[in-house]
Amino acid sequence: MPSPAQHRILSDRVNTFGQYLLKRYGQRVHKLALNAGFTCPNRDGSKGQGGCTFCNNVSFSPNAQRPPQIDPQLEAGRRVLAKRTGARRFMAYFQTYTNTYDEIAVLRERYDSALTHPDVIGLSIGTRPDCVPEAVLDLLAGYRARGKEIWLELGLQSADDRTLERVNRGHDFADYRAAVTAAHRRGIPVCTHLIIGLPGEGRASALTSLERVLELGTEGLKLHPLHIVRHTRLAIDWQRGDYQPLTLDDYVSICADLIERTPPAVTYHRLTGTASRDILLAPDWCSRKWAVLNAIEAELHRRDSRQGDRVDSPTHQKLVSTA
Repeated sequence: MPSPAQHRILSDRVNTFGQYLLKRYGQRVHKLALNAGFTCPNRDGSKGQGGCTFCNNVSFSPNAQRPPQIDPQLEAGRRVLAKRTGARRFMAYFQTYTNTYDEIAVLRERYDSALTHPDVIGLSIGTRPDCVPEAVLDLLAGYRARGKEIWLELGLQSADDRTLERVNRGHDFADYRAAVTAAHRRGIPVCTHLIIGLPGEGRASALTSLERVLELGTEGLKLHPLHIVRHTRLAIDWQRGDYQPLTLDDYVSICADLIERTPPAVTYHRLTGTASRDILLAPDWCSRKWAVLNAIEAELHRRDSRQGDRVDSPTHQKLVSTA
């Protein structure tokens, strides 16, 4: 468990989502990850089969194998977090698979189930850019009109269509652009997910993806290192020697570059992602969340830099002009 000092040090240099919620609500608010029983169009055959080449969803969500009933998950999660952090208010994070991919009546029932709890102040909805039809956005906008904290989390992963095709993502950047534009018309804030270290991508690709999403406008960002987990096509590529994951030093350096080039008003919802040791194949450091976060903080300290320090740098201007 991180110490209060670790929280303070990182938030001094990065505009974190936790700090945003603390300022907005005057107390700590924690996300509770939920599995609502949805699937994905890239797994059920409507867009593709087998999902993305890196995807074993258990690696992205500790709740991926839990039953889809919302109330028991909320109750279990709030007990753990209340004991660990003292938090008394929560956001329901619909995380597993594609959480806008069902009939609108089903979505409303699942979302309403979470919002009936008085200590749940809002929803964070994880989904794909190609799965946010008008009716879903209208539903989310309706919750915002009732004063709920609503975030649409879009799993873009890369702004390069060649990469998206390479990893069998099943959508392109145009889908992301359309989803962001439609969400913003309704005043819904967007948190964009980017994966660092995808096959064929390095530092320059990460910087370009960041610039493209900033150019469109995003209120939040999540960064994830690409890790290799069991029972995925990426694992086969890695075992054959066809893919080499980033080192911790490279990931930390790229993260610091992105943070420096992100405007201070954008909130960072996450700076790393982990997988449990029972399914993680490589890299080993992806099992140690706080080691990665501390390394990012140490790198920013070494550079004596903070979020936004290089927003107007020549490199930033060049990337904007070519995005």
